[in-house]
Amino acid sequence: MNVIFVHHSCFIVELDTRVLIFDYFNGDRINGYTFRGKLPVYEEDTPIYFFASHKHQDHFDMDIYRLADRYENIHYIISKDAKLSPNFMRKHGIDPVISKKITYVTFGESYTVDDMVIRTFKSTDAGVAFAVEADGKHIYHAGDLHNWKWEGAGDLINGKMERGFKHQIGLMEDMHFDVAFVVLDPRLAQHKFKGFDYFLKHVSAKYVFPMHCWQEYGIIDEYLERIANPKFTGRIMRVEHENQYYDDL
Repeated sequence: MNVIFVHHSCFIVELDTRVLIFDYFNGDRINGYTFRGKLPVYEEDTPIYFFASHKHQDHFDMDIYRLADRYENIHYIISKDAKLSPNFMRKHGIDPVISKKITYVTFGESYTVDDMVIRTFKSTDAGVAFAVEADGKHIYHAGDLHNWKWEGAGDLINGKMERGFKHQIGLMEDMHFDVAFVVLDPRLAQHKFKGFDYFLKHVSAKYVFPMHCWQEYGIIDEYLERIANPKFTGRIMRVEHENQYYDDL
């Protein structure tokens, strides 16, 4: 299994028989940021599965549907909040027939796409998080499922957020992931490590990739410096730049 960090929350997982691509968006979509990650080019008959956890512009880009012209064996697993109408697709030059290749998902459900099993969890922001079983591997992508505790939001709002987050993580405590992509967002100030830390303590994962760092990769070193437990530090993968490649995981 190989992993590619494209940018922000977009990761590619290359498995024996397929390629999984999570939360891709074109790098010029976000005001104030320039993301330079690129998707590799695969053989035309490669089974490719695009996942979109929700409709936010840093997680979803309708241009992924245009890649159906290049890849004959492509499928999309898309959160229902990112659903586009046939008229909207047609207006933007996307053939609505692409809908036959889309599986729309909601939280708290299980889906089978080809021989791949997908379980969804309720995000604390929008859409879903994914747990995927494919080719004997188990992959978790958080989307925006996180303990979003903001300065100044107040105890009532932050408390509700934390309870919702811990409930969803509790649903994963009997699961094991070969790779997990987990939010570590520097914008949360004094709360920035809480969600990531909680996931490490309560969910079994061989490799944990921080994501949603807004190109501030120093937050990963900052987190590693504050913990001494090798049970945690040995699982955390250093994400240092866009288009970073990790092979033979």
